[in-house]
Amino acid sequence: MKTRSRQFWLGIVALALLTTTTVLVIQTREEATVKPPPSPPKTRNIDSNLSSEIFRLVSLPPSEQTPKLPKIADQGHQLDQNRARYLLATAALDQNEPETALQRLQGLEKQYPLLSGPIWLKRAQAYELKGDTAQAQQIWRQLTQKHLNPAIAAEATYQLGRYNPQQWDKLLNQFPEHPRAHEISRQRIEQNSNPLQPLKILAHYTPEAENMDGVRDRLMNEHSNKLDAKDWEAIAAGYWENWEYEKAAKAYANISKTPKNIYRYARGLELSNSRDTAKTIYVELLNTFPDAEETGLALRRLAEMVSPEDAIFFLDQAINQFPAQAPAALLQKAELFENQGKSQLAKQARNTLLENYSQSEQAIKYRWQMAEQEAQKGKLTEAIDWAQAITTKNQNHSIAAKAGFWAGKWLQQLGETEAAKSSFEKTLSNHPESYYAWRSAVYLGLPVGDFSTVRKRQPEVVKPGLRPRLPAGSDLLQELYRLQQDEIAWELWNLEIAHHSSLSVEEQFTDGVLHLTQGHYLEGINQISSLQYREKPEEISRWQSLRQKPMYWHHLFPFPYNNTILSYSQKRELNPLLTISLIRQESRFEKDIGSVAGAQGLMQIMPSTAEWIANQIDLQDYSLSNPEDNIDLGTWYLDYTHQRYNNNSMLAIASYNAGPGNVSKWIDRYGIEDPDEFVAKIPFPETKGYVESVFGNYWNYLRLYNPEIQALMEK
Repeated sequence: MKTRSRQFWLGIVALALLTTTTVLVIQTREEATVKPPPSPPKTRNIDSNLSSEIFRLVSLPPSEQTPKLPKIADQGHQLDQNRARYLLATAALDQNEPETALQRLQGLEKQYPLLSGPIWLKRAQAYELKGDTAQAQQIWRQLTQKHLNPAIAAEATYQLGRYNPQQWDKLLNQFPEHPRAHEISRQRIEQNSNPLQPLKILAHYTPEAENMDGVRDRLMNEHSNKLDAKDWEAIAAGYWENWEYEKAAKAYANISKTPKNIYRYARGLELSNSRDTAKTIYVELLNTFPDAEETGLALRRLAEMVSPEDAIFFLDQAINQFPAQAPAALLQKAELFENQGKSQLAKQARNTLLENYSQSEQAIKYRWQMAEQEAQKGKLTEAIDWAQAITTKNQNHSIAAKAGFWAGKWLQQLGETEAAKSSFEKTLSNHPESYYAWRSAVYLGLPVGDFSTVRKRQPEVVKPGLRPRLPAGSDLLQELYRLQQDEIAWELWNLEIAHHSSLSVEEQFTDGVLHLTQGHYLEGINQISSLQYREKPEEISRWQSLRQKPMYWHHLFPFPYNNTILSYSQKRELNPLLTISLIRQESRFEKDIGSVAGAQGLMQIMPSTAEWIANQIDLQDYSLSNPEDNIDLGTWYLDYTHQRYNNNSMLAIASYNAGPGNVSKWIDRYGIEDPDEFVAKIPFPETKGYVESVFGNYWNYLRLYNPEIQALMEK
């Protein structure tokens, strides 16, 4: 996934901090004089405003907000009065009442300097609604000339471009990172057969947007002789992050030869079956950058492409020279020795892994592999020893949750009830977000629902009522975000991180949160989830700190479409938290998403299945991209799969993914006396992971949004 730089415009950071609070004085017909911008007030920590009545009020539906805002505007404390006036002006504009908006905004920029830029934009909007476009354009022009916040200037430039398209040229040239520039770029690509500048803007600033491979293809195929090094870098990275490895290799061939670029060039060739050329490029990396970390990885890749004797040579180099690659290289050596019948040498390689690299991912996975093997042989004591080695030596790793749960199961089978209980409690305490925490909670007798009882439960759902301060971003951004002024907050954020090639932990989390506010659920969740792959110790520590905060989990497990989900779940007598858990797994809440097989929408329904369901419920003129229709159809089908399996949610969810035919075969083969054993034996890795993910989601939604379980977890 693309990330952006943690430096925050080092050359202009002082200016950025000042300009977010500058009061801009613009002459309008109602004002007699133009005064120069006053000295900006000191930036202040607005955390003290977390108790703001307004911040709590904006989370309520408009029907509950509207009656209370005027009173706060007249009688609240000063800052909340200003916030209320701004929100009332915004509501008036939404209701096409420009005169009311202008009254609410009169002089507000002086009393509420933090939002001076957005206030002037609202004022211009009000004049335009009145039909006074000259006054609106005057404000926009002066914002482009005098307002030092680039997000405000960019928005004003965009608005001027609606009257003079040349202003949009200025927007593309001066503010290519602004979402309005991306909007204009897409329009120009549709209208113009040779739109080089818009294509380049999208390649640089929206690499993960929909249909971006087509943008990159056009740049490669139609404009390759007009691309500079930065363009090729953006194209190559975009292809790489979207798993288009053959195209990525072609792009990396045009980039300066850094270790990362050479490695990705070779790896892209290898993954696109150009193995001989890939070997040549890997060797070039070894010779050109013998000490680079990517060289250690290249040695392991070469070991997969040569004779066993040469492979051992390359792997020994990786083990001796590159400690980060040594654990994986030792396992590769062990497998090579096993294939050659050299069991003793294989055992030595594995022992070296466990002794010298005990905390490595490979050592943890090897321990779990051995635990499973011993359990399958019926040697439960040995299996428990391997599992408990993980919970003791690698207790923070995700596999420790699985190891702790299964150690508890195996201890139960040996009749060691108290030890089993202790193992379940430790799993629940140390890994509260895990699927295995839920399974442990079931065995501890907590009221969380089991596979056979989840469907009928109707847990209370309570969403957070207050947006906390984000861990990154200016005070202006924080204020706009907590006032739920999400569009302008998003525009501001894009400029605050405009030229970043990577993001700090806090910035990446903030980026994910703001993606969610725009309905970019897939990208937002992925941004937050991928923080777990940070490698530097200080970054891991900051990620762990974030994970201690409820806001981290609420954004990793958001609750969009909540009214629709609650309504149709109640109608079908389904647990609403099971419904949303399935939606999160199927689509990450992307209402327009489609699968390779043709499934569509939030609950990923095949068109033929949708037609059959629609006939059952007499639904006319539906659309699978409409959340209401999709959830209506999907919950009916989820009810149907539950009825087929006597309301066993494990089987119903497995059937939703793999089909009833496969599930019936698995029931005949494995039985369902022990549901955990059944899940572990599902022969389709996709379906096994799907079942665990859906119920892992269920557990997280339960502990985050149900007050009863929240209280139990706090104990």
